[in-house]
Amino acid sequence: MNPTPAGRPFAPSWKVTTPVSGRNPLRRLAAVASLALVVMALPDATAANDDAEEGWFPLFNGENLEGWTVKVAKHPLGVNYAGTFRVEDGIIKVAYNKYETFDEQFAHIYTNNAYSKYILRLEYLFTGKAVEGAPHWAHLNSGVMLHCQSPLTLRLTQAFPVSMEFQFLAEGATAGTQTGNACTPGTNLELDGQLNTDHIINAKSQFHPLDEWIAVEVEVRGHEEIIHRINGVEVLRYRHPQLDPRDRDAQALLAAGVPLQVSSGHIALQAESQPVWFRNIRIRPLP
Repeated sequence: MNPTPAGRPFAPSWKVTTPVSGRNPLRRLAAVASLALVVMALPDATAANDDAEEGWFPLFNGENLEGWTVKVAKHPLGVNYAGTFRVEDGIIKVAYNKYETFDEQFAHIYTNNAYSKYILRLEYLFTGKAVEGAPHWAHLNSGVMLHCQSPLTLRLTQAFPVSMEFQFLAEGATAGTQTGNACTPGTNLELDGQLNTDHIINAKSQFHPLDEWIAVEVEVRGHEEIIHRINGVEVLRYRHPQLDPRDRDAQALLAAGVPLQVSSGHIALQAESQPVWFRNIRIRPLP
């Protein structure tokens, strides 16, 4: 994502299909967060397989985008503009062949449920070239957003949700020097016992080539700790994700009563102008 901070609100656990009532949706969401536990939705028992027996459950069924909701900046929630996200050959593919120009139409696809303590595994692959009109830092750049705000609370033109991003980069990217970094849109974190307000926190990793599948694992323990792993190797560990009081949207959330500490949220895959593929997306709940 953009290496400069951008304002994005965090919202508590909430199903995308649930209407928000009341005059102030953010205040309504904050009230719900103070009363309810995070929803952990598991697939139908008929989908059980060897992974499920080990406590792993698929988040992507390999056939369609059921269980996910798209939000493209400048378009209403649920509108998959120009087929940005599509399913082919058991893969979620981010494609831009129907775009004339990028026009800051950053996009994310969100799980319909929110999570707090879990291990997430997936694989990603960069391919092709970034769409015309994209900023240089968005080339060969994507990620998975953790502890994401509900897409119900996104502004129409909002580029990124407030979240903790596990950043994906490939050889030739200019937004960092290795894959596996943490980015903090509208958030901060603690690193080595100190509050870190940088927007990009570097991992101990490396770049990988275009058209190569990379295995990602992230261990998320609510507000306590988040661990990034690339191809089975730990590359970054940080603690205590929290809203950034300097951020305009975080300020609005805090004013609505949302806690400073970020302990749960949706999971979102990022479309940042570069064609990228995702597969084998699965989750294991932690105690």
